[in-house]
Amino acid sequence: MVNHISEMTIPTDWSVAFVNLIRSGVQKIKKNQFLFEELIKRDFKKKYKRTILGMFWSILNPLLQLAVMAIVFTKFFGRGMDHYIIYLFSGNLFYSFFKDATSSGMHSLMQNAAIIKKINLPKYIFLLSKEVSSCINFGLTLVIYFLFILIDGVPLTWRILLIVYPILFLIIFNIGFGFILSALFVLFKDVQYLYDVFTLLLMYLSAIFYTIDAFSPTVQKLFYLNPVYSYISYVRKIVLYQTVPSLEHHLLCAFYAIAALIIGCLIYKKLNYKFLYYM
Repeated sequence: MVNHISEMTIPTDWSVAFVNLIRSGVQKIKKNQFLFEELIKRDFKKKYKRTILGMFWSILNPLLQLAVMAIVFTKFFGRGMDHYIIYLFSGNLFYSFFKDATSSGMHSLMQNAAIIKKINLPKYIFLLSKEVSSCINFGLTLVIYFLFILIDGVPLTWRILLIVYPILFLIIFNIGFGFILSALFVLFKDVQYLYDVFTLLLMYLSAIFYTIDAFSPTVQKLFYLNPVYSYISYVRKIVLYQTVPSLEHHLLCAFYAIAALIIGCLIYKKLNYKFLYYM
């Protein structure tokens, strides 16, 4: 038996509507806590099924990527630059987290179509379970990142505690972007191919392996139109340059995350009733 999730009445004040939407979502997750936890366990086990190293691939994979990038780019972009490996690691770590979280989120509904068609439950639970799995993988790699910082002799100051700020808002941004992608992917399968091209372009525009110092001040400001670069730049400032980012930088990181979450929730809610017809 297929049940449709009823649409909620949207209050006149959009901010009240959004708060109510979030509150309702949290309550439904608590109600389905057991299923939510089982989905996370399933996704984590499925990812490393029939692999010899298992969850160690969460650590090994980004390290192998870092090694390849270091070999290729150090001669071209890392000459005369202190702690270039950490510079490279910072960019690759946060970009990979974004790509993994949003790509897995995009497929979250279609991968669970069989369950969604049979059971009446909040569909976004499947998306959020993917996001939690990505956060776990990211957390494991983050431990290695800190080890690299110590090995490379980068001074650790109280500013390192500020790394929580970009991580928190990147998680929110990933969830919001995941809502958008998962909703569109159900209706338009071309999204996955377009997204592959988009993430490739985004990688080159995120200054992962090069610095933006060679560009004019105007072009440097344009880089901050890229949300991923904004989070990467924040981390580099506190870790490598031992400075606290400006208030504008803090607000920009928060703006991207909140805007993505609001837009994602609205798109997801608007298209929600169509999902079952396209699965």
